[in-house]
This record gives sequence, structure tokens and C-alpha cells, in this order.
Amino acid sequence: MIAAVEAWRAGLFKRERWLADITAGIVVGIVALPLAMAFAIASGVKPEQGLYTAIIAGAAVALFGGTRIQVAGPTGAFVVILAGVVAEFGVQGLLVATLMAGVMLVLMGLARLGGVIRFIPDPVIVGFTAGIAVIIWVGQWQYFFGLPAPAAGAFYRQAWSLLQALPGLHLPTTLLALGSLALAVLGPRLPYLAKVPGPLLAMLAATVFNVAFAPQGVATIESAFGAIPRQLPSFAWPDMDFDTVTMLLPAAFTIAMLGAIESLLSAVIADGMGGTRHDSNQELVGQGIANILSPLFGGIAATGALARTATNHRNGATGPLAGVVHSITLLLVLVVLAPYAGKVPLCALAAILFVVAWNMSEAGRFLRMARKAPRADVVILLVTFALTLLTDLVVAVNIGVILAMFQFMRRMSASVEVVQHGQASLQQELALAGMEALPEDVLVYAIEGPFFFGSVDSLQRALSWSRTAPSHVALRLDRVPFMDATGLKRLESTITGLRARGIQVLLSGANLGVLRKLLRADIIRRDDPASYFKDLASALRYTQATRKGAEAPQDD
Repeated sequence: MIAAVEAWRAGLFKRERWLADITAGIVVGIVALPLAMAFAIASGVKPEQGLYTAIIAGAAVALFGGTRIQVAGPTGAFVVILAGVVAEFGVQGLLVATLMAGVMLVLMGLARLGGVIRFIPDPVIVGFTAGIAVIIWVGQWQYFFGLPAPAAGAFYRQAWSLLQALPGLHLPTTLLALGSLALAVLGPRLPYLAKVPGPLLAMLAATVFNVAFAPQGVATIESAFGAIPRQLPSFAWPDMDFDTVTMLLPAAFTIAMLGAIESLLSAVIADGMGGTRHDSNQELVGQGIANILSPLFGGIAATGALARTATNHRNGATGPLAGVVHSITLLLVLVVLAPYAGKVPLCALAAILFVVAWNMSEAGRFLRMARKAPRADVVILLVTFALTLLTDLVVAVNIGVILAMFQFMRRMSASVEVVQHGQASLQQELALAGMEALPEDVLVYAIEGPFFFGSVDSLQRALSWSRTAPSHVALRLDRVPFMDATGLKRLESTITGLRARGIQVLLSGANLGVLRKLLRADIIRRDDPASYFKDLASALRYTQATRKGAEAPQDD
């Protein structure tokens, strides 16, 4: 259900609710102001592009998403991938990649893939999120300490370049940055400042200090990027061609996946705070619309922002009106206060991103997982984290998910057993078959678990006898939830091999889905009643009849 439509039907646009939603929207807009500019600068674009993103995406997600109080905008998760796209393809390439990601998100939502995102395992999410946090933190050293731009290249080269330059830090910039960091962290704990967001307090205090005392050499938004324009840009379709689109596909897919993951995680947490239930597929559609519109007006990639959504809830928001007011607030700030925004010191924004990186890293959760999680999950966590730092986010996420898939298949295959059933466990089936004991030359096995390509060897191992081969082997399939093509092929080859040795194989008890696959693969033949039995008792009756030389009973 579209958030705005659902909220209208629930009566959340009634006049008595306006005050709470408008108040919450204004507060969130103020909180989003420094973050939007900081994330834009860290992504390699101009600060006003972060404001454009927050304005457009915030309104689009509020109206067309699947969560009542979700607030969208630029976030830290995107910084690494967006900066990489800008470095390789320029700002125009970033706009194209964002537009492509928006289309992908819409298609994912229409294909009802919203629930699939939850299958990405925690070690992968925690690993690449912590890696992004480290990259954001190191990437802000240049502005925090007033250092020259780092050497181009991989992350570790940039980090080493910044470390070498660290002794030459600019003291006034560093002191102002440290003061901003202290205010961002401790400011809300001071008397009379508890309701002022830490990032806003740090930005305002640093800007006032910089204007009042004009310390020599402190870089500001205006000195680094020029004056912030006081209006929204006009609509412009980004330049693209087939080759560019092809080259940007991996980056666009990563943007789409990160946007989906972060927005749906934020939506789940928003549900917990507000006692609501989001529509995950509609949320993806809303995020997709936001990422299609944002680059058409000069913005960058956006997603649901947990910190802003939580602030929205804490200030009394109940519906999408708060998200729209958040966008209007930022638009008014852009039009009215743009000249003053240019005076914001870059070191203050770097201090804000230091705090964002720390919160984003979830260091406590990372360390707990590294200490207490199963060994294979720890390996996935550390590999994803290391690859995020040493290669790029696309490689890290792909390798992390592949490793997690292999680990899942290994665990699944280990859980599949081929168990031999003896006399003691077959009393009921023997009674139904009219038999007092299980003949020595009849063996009964049960396959327990999904019979797929990772578990097929268990059947071959179980049927390796060290004594005289039996005359009949009964295979119970009632505990097999599904079979894949490899499982069917291995079962067919096993049956063929046993029959070549004069051993008759009797299948029984398959569920409807498995039975259809056995019929389609010609492992069970409709013209051979002895190829399949509805239950084990029927199969045992058949073995008794054939052992006596009588006509085999037909399984009904």
C-alpha cells in the first residue's frame, strides 16, 4: 500500500494531527541539513547536491513509499560507491548510475522481491557496513586535519598518504574540528541544549566561530566549492549511451542493493518504534521513484535514513506529512539561507561524519560477532570487511554473499542423512504389511532432508555394503522436501547401478512435488507399478510376494 494512501485511509491527514507532523518535519529537516551536505562532499559532489537529494527523495519516499514515517536522503552507506563512480565516470556517470538504480528498485518492488533482502546474512551486512565506516572516517582526515588531498588510488594508498602527511596538520583547522566533534557528541548533554541535535549544534557553533574570528587557512564550503545557489536546478536528463550504461551496471546494481537493504532495515526499525507494519515491496517502489527523480534534478542516490527516521518518530510524527515538511524545510533553508551555508567550515562537517562513521560501524556488534559467532560466519565477516577496504564494495558484497551461500549449502548438505531402518523401528510398517520380521536380504533406507547437489554423496556412501548385497532396497522419501536436477540424476544412476547388480529398488512416500519430478524424470514409470509405492508397507508387501514367487500385488 502506498504510504500516503494508507495514511489517508487511516485518518492521519486530519487537521488535529497536523501540528505533530509539521513539528517533527521541521526538526528532521534541520537535522538533515548538515548531514546532507556532509554526505554529498564525502561522495565527491557539491554540497548543494546533497540538499537537492534530501528535498526530492524525502518527499518522494514519504508519498510513494511503504512506510508511514520513513525519511529518505543521502546516507553514509552510499559514500564509498558514489565516490568511486565519480572518480571513474564523473558526476554525469553518477547521475546515470543513480537513475539506473532507481529503475532497478522499482522493478524489484513490482516483482515483489522486498522480502528477499532479509536473506542477506548478517556477517555480510555488518562486514561491509563496518568497512564503509572506516573508509568514511579515513576519508575525512583531509578536512578534519587540514591536510592536502591524498594520493589517488586504492584506499590503503590514500590512508598511507594521509598518515605521512599527518605531521603537517593545520593547527587552527584541527582545533576547530576537535571542538566541533566534542559538541556533536557531548552538546546534547549540556544544560538547555538537550533538544538541539548534536550535528546541527556543531555546524552552527563552528560557523559562528569561523565568521567571528576568521582563523587563517580554515577551508569552508564556499572556499572549496563556491557559493551555494539559492534555487533548485532545472530538470535535465543526464547524458548517457549504451556503452556508459553497460559499464555502470555493476555500480548501479550495488547502489540499488544497498538502497534496498538500508531502507528496509530502517522500515523494520520504524515499525518497531511506531507499532506499524510496512509494505516492503511498495517501499522499494518508493525508493526507486526517489532515485529516478533525484538525478533528474542534480541529486545523488538516496535511501531510508535510520537516524532521521528515528528523529521523526521521537518528535511525534505519525504519517507521511512529516517527511514532506522535512523536504519543504530544506527547500526554504536552501532559498533563504544559502549564502550563510557557504560559511560552514569543512572541518565541522568532517567532525559530523566522524560521529556518523562511528555509529555506522556498530563496533560493539562487530566485535561481539567476531568473538562469538560460528567460525565460518566470522570468516565471512572478516573477508567482507577486508575486501571493502582493499578492493571495492561491489567485490566485497558479491564475495561475501557467495561465501555465505557456500556455507549455507555446506550446512544443508551436512544436515541431510540417509538412515538405515532396522527391525525395531519398522514394527508398525511390518504389521501393516502382514510381516513378522524384516527379511535379511531386504534393506530399508530413509533419505532425511533436501536431496540436492550438495547432499547426493550421502546416498552413495550409505549404499556401500561390506557384506552380501540384498535382493531389495526400499528407499523412503517421505522426509524429502524437495529434489533438484542433480539429486534426481544421482538417484537415477544409483537405481540403474543397483538393478544392474540384480537388486530391485523400491521408492515410496514422496510428497506431491517430489513425485511430479520423479515422474517427469522417468525415474517412476506409470507403466511399471513396481517403480513406486504410496508407503513403505505397500513396498514391503511387494517384497514378500516376489520372494514367495507369487504375483506381485498392485499398489493402489
